[in-house]
Amino acid sequence: MKLDKQILEEKIREYRTFKSCSESTLMGLCETAEYPMSQADMCKLACGFAGGMGGTFDEGTCGAVTGALMANGLILDDTSKIKSNAKEIFNAFKEKYGTVRCDKISDCGNDKSPCVDCCVFIANKVADLLDD
Repeated sequence: MKLDKQILEEKIREYRTFKSCSESTLMGLCETAEYPMSQADMCKLACGFAGGMGGTFDEGTCGAVTGALMANGLILDDTSKIKSNAKEIFNAFKEKYGTVRCDKISDCGNDKSPCVDCCVFIANKVADLLDD
């Protein structure tokens, strides 16, 4: 499956102005892939992962990663591919940012300036994996 990365990025940047990283990444990927789930359901699914999972920041994984992992699982049907992609998604993000912890990336939520780029980066990684 080939996703249009320009559309993907536009959707994520738009959503990130009023949605969390987990919601923005999940919604951008699923909508670009034309996955049949409503925005409301995607928001419900992803909202608990905001702020490093429930707003814990220092104890949770970045929402961009969790949103990407959820989208990967929804879009694909092959569980072995879902699992292998999940490892690649996690490792690519950690290699790029040095961590997957929300608090380290966002200064415990005090500086969200890197967030949209984190979402776009990992969504593009998912798009690449879906294209394989």
